[in-house]
Amino acid sequence: MPPKDGKSAKNKGGNISKAERARLQREADEQRRREEEEARVIAEREESERLERERIEQEKQEELELKDRERREDELNELRHVLDENHTAVTAWEWECRDKAKWERYMRCDGSPDPSVQPEINSFISLWREDSETQIQQVLENCALALQLTSELDFLLSEGPDTSVAQQYRETLVCLQSLIHCKLNQATEELLKSASSHSDIETGNMQTVVQDENVTLCLWANLNKNPRFKGFQFEEVGLGFELPEPLAVIDVAVRILRTRYDHLSHHSEREQLHRRRSMIEAILTPPTESIAAVQDEKTEGEGDEPVEEDSRSVRSDSRKRSAVSVISAKEGRKSSSIKPLDQGESQMEEFKTALEADQNDSDSSPAEPVIDSADVHIVDLQQFTPLGGVFYFDAFHLPPQSRTVKGWEMRELLETGLQVFPYPTEPSRAQSSTSVRLDQHSSAVASLPVGVSVALPDSVLFLEDPHVACWDPIGQHWRADCISEASYDAETRSISFKMNTFHAFTLLQESYINMPFQSWELRPLGQNSALFTITGALIEVGITVKDKQCMLHMEQTKNLDHLLGKWMSPSDLQKAMQRAGINIFVNEYSDKYVSINPKDPLIEHTVYEQMALMSSAVAFSWSRWNTQCGQEHLVLQACEQLEAGPVAEEAWSLYLLGAQRNQHLKMKEQDDSFSPGLAEGSEFHSTFLHMLRQDMSTEGQARVRQSHYLYTDTVQRLLCATRVLTYS
Repeated sequence: MPPKDGKSAKNKGGNISKAERARLQREADEQRRREEEEARVIAEREESERLERERIEQEKQEELELKDRERREDELNELRHVLDENHTAVTAWEWECRDKAKWERYMRCDGSPDPSVQPEINSFISLWREDSETQIQQVLENCALALQLTSELDFLLSEGPDTSVAQQYRETLVCLQSLIHCKLNQATEELLKSASSHSDIETGNMQTVVQDENVTLCLWANLNKNPRFKGFQFEEVGLGFELPEPLAVIDVAVRILRTRYDHLSHHSEREQLHRRRSMIEAILTPPTESIAAVQDEKTEGEGDEPVEEDSRSVRSDSRKRSAVSVISAKEGRKSSSIKPLDQGESQMEEFKTALEADQNDSDSSPAEPVIDSADVHIVDLQQFTPLGGVFYFDAFHLPPQSRTVKGWEMRELLETGLQVFPYPTEPSRAQSSTSVRLDQHSSAVASLPVGVSVALPDSVLFLEDPHVACWDPIGQHWRADCISEASYDAETRSISFKMNTFHAFTLLQESYINMPFQSWELRPLGQNSALFTITGALIEVGITVKDKQCMLHMEQTKNLDHLLGKWMSPSDLQKAMQRAGINIFVNEYSDKYVSINPKDPLIEHTVYEQMALMSSAVAFSWSRWNTQCGQEHLVLQACEQLEAGPVAEEAWSLYLLGAQRNQHLKMKEQDDSFSPGLAEGSEFHSTFLHMLRQDMSTEGQARVRQSHYLYTDTVQRLLCATRVLTYS
């Protein structure tokens, strides 16, 4: 029979008894306690080991810091001595070059005046002004000489002469520029007087092109007065124009005068405003101070010379040669250098009036150099750069043409000179022979624009479709609102547009279109030689430095033969590159237009000085971690490189640089996170120079000691002019 008690049967089937369960529970508890004890012991041991490691690391850190403090003064003094020696040698060389240039200028026997000698240049200007020569070729030769004199004056001004001498140079410069344009107008008038004798058989009009290395003059005279005339293209120089019908039937001449120089932009009120604001930033008190204190400072400042704040620029010509003073005295960060502002005498009163108006506005804080909200169409010459010179697009009344009567050539002589044709034209001002026609079309004339087409100059690299701006002679600035229907043909590299009247115009490109930089590298090529490569937002630029000269290298560029592969001084190369549309250089306003990685400018300048000292034997490169270390520190890659080839990726080391301490980092560029840990076997140093020298070979150290001061100065100028640690 089956058991009656089912529960008993189940127990017999293998259920754990209470005693067994209790035993198992005790064993599990004991196991857990053992594991917990083991974990506690392990944790205590690990904590003890961690504390011991930290204690050892702390002791090591303190030992390294103590060692760094003990040798700090010696390292700073050594660096100061090297920098001072180089600076003194460079200064002596510059003075020697100036004296040599003055002597060579004095001994020159080509008949040209010395622009630094006021009687000579005044006599030249007076004689040329009175000269009646109007033949175009002779005028162009005289203009070329005058342009050479303006270049010499620009150089003299760049040397920072005394205020009175600088003002004298500027007055002479403006006078020469004005006289050059006046002589070109006289030559234009002479060509137009004989237009009928040089008319084209096919068109019945006169068209001619005259050019030299500085000027291209395209001239068209309307002799045929064909109402179906639309425009003319000067094929050989890539310039053309279109006229509305009312102008095709009257006595008018059209001139397109392209000057490869720019004598207009420096007059721009935009630049005056920049200078004025910079001056105000330097002399106005903070708005937190009382109005009375502000007014007192203004009163004291009215008699001072104009000043320009320069504390944010590491491109100071004085080249604060002591990184040491920068490091040991942080108060110097607030210091600023002052220098006279360049301005013409004719603009002085307007400038002073505007400055006083700004100073009287004590409630407003110093303004930044940006376009006034009142007129957004004024071109900001900090944001945009005129390229390719200036194109003067003018319409003139056609002078009376000569007639032959009984073998005699007769011409009506006018004392008015070359007369500008006003457009849009008022009927009352038109010539009597065309007054009826213009009256009938007066409303159309007021609304019909004139057209222009321009082939981009071969000497300029446009990285984007060019902008066009016309000159406002009343406001004395470039404007963008007078241009319409602009169209750029990338295949032919030409731009066409329309204007409501005849204007001087120029082609513009954004000054900082190639910024911020994507990467950079400074790599030695041998003793006193290095290659500085910057990969910009659009193009890569390479500059070879050899002794005191620089040479530009670029790939996939055309028509820059005048610039590529030519040895120049750093300043000449910078000017030539900017004129060609290749700008990698910055100034005190650049950070308003470029997204930057802000760094302490004096620490940055200090690093550039030491990089230049080591550049014959050490390669330097951009690091992505430079953006992660704050404003008071810099991170870059460096390694010893004695061969001329590329640097191997594994050879690079990371360095963290600051005002007080420099260190070799344990991490690598490819790591996932930033760590300030010190590299094994490395030490702290007060200067980057000594930080690098500790691991250098004997040959590398010899190269550094033998670096020429002119080479070092050239590399430093390039680094300070580009500020790659901030603009990358």
